[in-house]
Amino acid sequence: MNFLLRLLTWWNGQTIGTQLFTWRYGILVGEDSQGNKFFENKDGTRRWVCYNGEPEASRIDPTWHGWLHGTFGSTPLKDPFAHKKWEKPHQKNLTGTMLAYAPTGSLKNTKKDLDKDYEVWRPEME
Repeated sequence: MNFLLRLLTWWNGQTIGTQLFTWRYGILVGEDSQGNKFFENKDGTRRWVCYNGEPEASRIDPTWHGWLHGTFGSTPLKDPFAHKKWEKPHQKNLTGTMLAYAPTGSLKNTKKDLDKDYEVWRPEME
Protein backbone atom coordinates (compact mmCIF):
# COMPACT_ATOMS: atom_id res chain seq x y z
CA MET A 1 0.00 0.00 0.00
CA ASN A 2 2.86 2.40 0.85
CA PHE A 3 4.38 1.72 -2.59
CA LEU A 4 1.13 2.71 -4.34
CA LEU A 5 0.79 5.87 -2.26
CA ARG A 6 4.35 6.90 -3.12
CA LEU A 7 3.81 6.05 -6.78
CA LEU A 8 0.60 8.02 -7.20
CA THR A 9 0.55 10.83 -4.61
CA TRP A 10 2.92 13.65 -3.75
CA TRP A 11 1.43 14.58 -0.36
CA ASN A 12 2.76 11.43 1.32
CA GLY A 13 6.40 12.37 0.76
CA GLN A 14 8.45 12.30 -2.41
CA THR A 15 7.07 10.12 -5.16
CA ILE A 16 9.03 7.21 -6.58
CA GLY A 17 9.60 9.26 -9.75
CA THR A 18 11.11 12.13 -7.75
CA GLN A 19 13.21 9.70 -5.75
CA LEU A 20 14.56 8.06 -8.91
CA PHE A 21 15.20 11.44 -10.56
CA THR A 22 17.00 12.66 -7.43
CA TRP A 23 19.06 9.47 -7.23
CA ARG A 24 20.05 9.67 -10.89
CA TYR A 25 20.57 13.40 -11.47
CA GLY A 26 20.56 15.09 -8.06
CA ILE A 27 23.53 16.50 -6.22
CA LEU A 28 22.83 17.22 -2.56
CA VAL A 29 23.83 20.83 -1.88
CA GLY A 30 22.52 21.21 1.66
CA GLU A 31 20.00 20.64 4.37
CA ASP A 32 18.09 23.20 6.41
CA SER A 33 17.30 23.24 10.12
CA GLN A 34 14.06 21.27 9.58
CA GLY A 35 15.77 18.42 7.74
CA ASN A 36 14.59 19.38 4.23
CA LYS A 37 17.21 18.38 1.65
CA PHE A 38 18.06 20.60 -1.32
CA PHE A 39 19.33 19.30 -4.64
CA GLU A 40 20.41 20.55 -8.02
CA ASN A 41 21.34 18.77 -11.24
CA LYS A 42 24.90 18.51 -12.53
CA ASP A 43 24.82 21.68 -14.63
CA GLY A 44 22.98 23.70 -11.95
CA THR A 45 19.97 24.57 -14.11
CA ARG A 46 17.40 22.73 -11.99
CA ARG A 47 16.91 22.96 -8.22
CA TRP A 48 14.45 21.16 -5.94
CA VAL A 49 13.70 20.23 -2.36
CA CYS A 50 12.81 16.90 -0.77
CA TYR A 51 10.79 17.69 2.33
CA ASN A 52 11.32 16.05 5.68
CA GLY A 53 7.72 15.32 6.56
CA GLU A 54 4.78 17.38 5.33
CA PRO A 55 5.43 18.96 1.90
CA GLU A 56 4.57 22.53 2.87
CA ALA A 57 6.41 25.35 1.08
CA SER A 58 6.14 27.72 4.05
CA ARG A 59 8.40 25.36 6.03
CA ILE A 60 11.37 26.44 3.90
CA ASP A 61 13.63 29.17 5.28
CA PRO A 62 13.61 32.36 3.15
CA THR A 63 17.31 32.01 2.30
CA TRP A 64 16.80 28.51 0.90
CA HIS A 65 13.66 29.72 -0.87
CA GLY A 66 15.75 32.41 -2.57
CA TRP A 67 18.30 29.81 -3.67
CA LEU A 68 15.57 27.49 -5.03
CA HIS A 69 14.13 30.27 -7.19
CA GLY A 70 17.46 31.57 -8.43
CA THR A 71 17.43 34.82 -6.44
CA PHE A 72 20.70 33.81 -4.79
CA GLY A 73 23.43 32.15 -6.82
CA SER A 74 25.02 30.19 -3.99
CA THR A 75 23.47 28.20 -1.19
CA PRO A 76 23.03 29.66 2.31
CA LEU A 77 25.74 27.25 3.46
CA LYS A 78 28.37 28.71 1.12
CA ASP A 79 27.27 32.35 1.38
CA PRO A 80 25.31 32.87 4.63
CA PHE A 81 22.60 35.49 4.51
CA ALA A 82 23.24 38.39 6.90
CA HIS A 83 20.19 38.71 9.15
CA LYS A 84 19.21 42.02 10.72
CA LYS A 85 18.83 42.16 14.50
CA TRP A 86 15.15 43.06 14.17
CA GLU A 87 14.28 40.00 12.06
CA LYS A 88 12.25 37.27 13.69
CA PRO A 89 13.11 33.58 13.19
CA HIS A 90 11.39 31.85 10.28
CA GLN A 91 7.94 30.50 11.08
CA LYS A 92 5.76 28.32 8.90
CA ASN A 93 2.44 29.62 7.58
CA LEU A 94 -0.15 29.44 10.37
CA THR A 95 -3.17 30.40 8.25
CA GLY A 96 -6.13 28.19 9.07
CA THR A 97 -4.82 27.23 12.50
CA MET A 98 -5.70 28.51 15.95
CA LEU A 99 -2.32 30.30 16.03
CA ALA A 100 -3.07 32.41 12.94
CA TYR A 101 -2.71 36.17 13.35
CA ALA A 102 -6.00 38.00 13.86
CA PRO A 103 -5.80 41.81 14.05
CA THR A 104 -8.14 43.86 16.21
CA GLY A 105 -11.59 43.94 14.63
CA SER A 106 -11.22 40.74 12.62
CA LEU A 107 -14.11 38.28 12.53
CA LYS A 108 -12.04 35.80 14.47
CA ASN A 109 -11.91 38.18 17.43
CA THR A 110 -15.44 39.59 17.15
CA LYS A 111 -17.37 36.36 16.59
CA LYS A 112 -18.21 36.11 20.29
CA ASP A 113 -19.70 39.60 20.23
CA LEU A 114 -21.76 38.83 17.11
CA ASP A 115 -23.38 35.83 18.79
CA LYS A 116 -24.83 38.04 21.53
CA ASP A 117 -27.05 40.18 19.31
CA TYR A 118 -27.76 37.67 16.56
CA GLU A 119 -30.92 35.62 16.52
CA VAL A 120 -31.13 32.67 14.17
CA TRP A 121 -34.18 32.73 11.91
CA ARG A 122 -36.14 29.50 11.88
CA PRO A 123 -39.22 29.07 9.71
CA GLU A 124 -42.40 28.25 11.53
CA MET A 125 -43.53 24.69 11.14
CA GLU A 126 -47.26 24.20 10.49
